[in-house]
Amino acid sequence: MNTSKTKDKYQIAIVPGDGIGKEVMEATLFVLDGLDVDFDYVYGDAGDECLEKTGTALPDETLDIIRNADACLFGAAGETAADVIVKIRQEMKMFANLRPVKSYPNTNSLFENIDFMIVRENTEGMYIADEEQYTDEGAIARRIITRQAEERIIDYAFKYAINNSKTKVTAVHKANVLKKSDGLFREIFYEVASDYPDIATEEFYVDATAMYLITQPESFEVIVTTNLFGDILSDEGAGLVGGLGLIPSANIGENAALFEPVHGSAPDIAGQGIANPIAMMLSAVMMLRYIGENENADKLDAAILKVLNDANILTCDLGGSATTMELANAVKNNL
Repeated sequence: MNTSKTKDKYQIAIVPGDGIGKEVMEATLFVLDGLDVDFDYVYGDAGDECLEKTGTALPDETLDIIRNADACLFGAAGETAADVIVKIRQEMKMFANLRPVKSYPNTNSLFENIDFMIVRENTEGMYIADEEQYTDEGAIARRIITRQAEERIIDYAFKYAINNSKTKVTAVHKANVLKKSDGLFREIFYEVASDYPDIATEEFYVDATAMYLITQPESFEVIVTTNLFGDILSDEGAGLVGGLGLIPSANIGENAALFEPVHGSAPDIAGQGIANPIAMMLSAVMMLRYIGENENADKLDAAILKVLNDANILTCDLGGSATTMELANAVKNNL
């Protein structure tokens, strides 16, 4: 592991977004200030409130800020999520969505030994939003699967396995029904797998995978799948380990990366100061690893783990009564 600094100063795009996105972002930046890393934060606006103020949910200025940064931290978007985060992924060609599912202590996790990564294709599938107008019979949407995109994401999954000491990659699809599109995904999976003979492979239909995540989640190491399936399975994974407040994610492209909690803007608790900031902080851990600050990533990860182990200062979703900033202060004190 490379633990040396890669730059003296990092320009980080900060897009808090809507609802609790602003609160968990504030808490996370407060904690990051306790690390020995020099950040230059550049703020961008996006989301529901931005749409109301400016007439657009994702201004060009925000895209430029993200494009020019070393990495981006994103909070949450409300009803405009498809116009914000999906568009950012597509504009920045962030083809890989990484969603780790890991059990932590004192978090209502259903199992104690879960630790796997969902590698989700991020640019095509059902999320291209190619829906025709309503027809007399109903509505029609297109699902796009291309060889280039699927080869790229599957190869990324195998490289991730090697770089993170994983021994198996699982392909998830529905090729028994979607014979052409998921049939192609399955075919490409085994073509790419032939380049990685030391990594074991397996495949499951997505519905079977949904069951196996409940019955044998400890058997998974790296899951690679298409856009919609990855989105659904990662939320199921969150349910296994205590909820969306604990699941970070990364969106990785060749020249850009964005890190965000999986949870949404949670308008029902926004403004109350009780949101769990751990998913946002764990997203920052992923960002630190991406920019090469592995030693500081380890420090932040350990500080979060100590707070969870101690279980004295937890937010209400974890059975405690701490505020967002009280939890953040506890994490910072552990650095």
